[in-house]
Parts: sequence; C-alpha cells; structure tokens
Amino acid sequence: MCGKFTAMASWSEVVDFSQAFSATEGAGNDQEAAFRVMSQLNIIIWDAESKKRRVVPMRWGFPRRGNWKSPDPIHARSETIDSKPTFAPAFKNAQRGILVIKTFNEGKQTAPKVTEQHTITLGNEPAGAIAMLFEGFEIAELPAPLLACVMVTVPANALIRTLSTEHAEADRMPAFLAKDDWETWLGQNDATPDQAKACLRTVEGINWRMSKEERAASKTKRAKPTVRDPGGLL
Repeated sequence: MCGKFTAMASWSEVVDFSQAFSATEGAGNDQEAAFRVMSQLNIIIWDAESKKRRVVPMRWGFPRRGNWKSPDPIHARSETIDSKPTFAPAFKNAQRGILVIKTFNEGKQTAPKVTEQHTITLGNEPAGAIAMLFEGFEIAELPAPLLACVMVTVPANALIRTLSTEHAEADRMPAFLAKDDWETWLGQNDATPDQAKACLRTVEGINWRMSKEERAASKTKRAKPTVRDPGGLL
C-alpha cells in the first residue's frame, strides 16, 4: 500500500486542480519533494465558515493508542469509511480533504520482509488528487490538538495488481478523485455522505506508468581495523 509520494513545492498552497496544472507547466525553478508517513502534508479542505477552500498542514498518520508519536492507522478503506468507528465520525462530519500529488509508490514483496519499491507516474496527467480524511486529537503533552490525516484506499487496479507475488497481494491503492468530484468530497455542495462515498472509485483504463525504484548504492563497509591495517580507525 502507498507509503510514499511526491509533489511539487509550488503545490503547497494549491486549492484548485487547475492551479496544479499551471504550476507543473510553469517556472523551471520548481522543486519536487518526497513525502512519507509522519510527514506534514498540505491538505485542501472546505472551510464552511468562510465558504472557501484552504490548505491546512496535517501529520500523515493518526496517533497510535498509547503512543501518539507513532502513526496508526495511516490508511482508511473506502468500503468501511462510513461504518468503522475510527473513521465514521470524521467522514460523516465532512472532515474530508484532498492531497495533490505528482507520483506515488507501491511495494512489491519479493520475499518475506523484502520489498521492492515501484513508482507510479500519472501518464499525461501532471497532478492527481487523493482523497484524505482528517481528525483533531487532544494530546496532553501538546498545547493544541494534533491535526492528523489518513489516506483513503480502494481496491487496486490492473496495473497495481501486477505487483502481487507468492509472498503478498497488492490489493489496495489510493482513492483518486475525478476533477468533478472535488466539491462533493469536500462537502462544499451540501452532498450527502453517501454521495461523497460514491466518489471513491478504482481508477482503470488510464495511461499510468510504473517503474522499479532503484536504491542508492550503499557505502562500502569499512573492514575491522587491525595492527597491520589500522585504516578503520580513521
């Protein structure tokens, strides 16, 4: 399941999909940034009081029970998002957001505890919109509530399922929102929870591309220093 993605630095204040397209086509000094679990993400939400969208930073990963510094969960299944106690209140209260991304990663387990990372690019689309759910958590050690989010997932499409092996099934992927579904998912058009849930669909038949992520060459391990060869001491 997705545990890493990339976005353009200029998307940190994006509140509309068209702005993401403009940013991608824009200046050459734009930078790509990678985000992982526990990163601070810039999530688009609908501010019902001001009647406009805004971007709010949130931690990726709800706090684990008994240890808020550890993330658990980080994903929410679309099928049970309106019934599972962990997610249902936030979902029904329209605490739903959008994350704009450039690429995302999925893992292929080649052996027990051995996973190859694969990067999926969105074909001709310069940006993709992932459905997110967020919640505020009161933490005794913190002066203000911890705002945290989880990524909504749906059944994997045909491309992601090719990562299945004898060791593991690649059966989930992020829930990507169609451009026309932004208002409904965010709750800015008085849509019902059922209508919002209907936006969570597996994306098929698209020109996505997937490539294995090459690991950086590891540093040569120094030999144990000896009297004859004390180099390891330096």
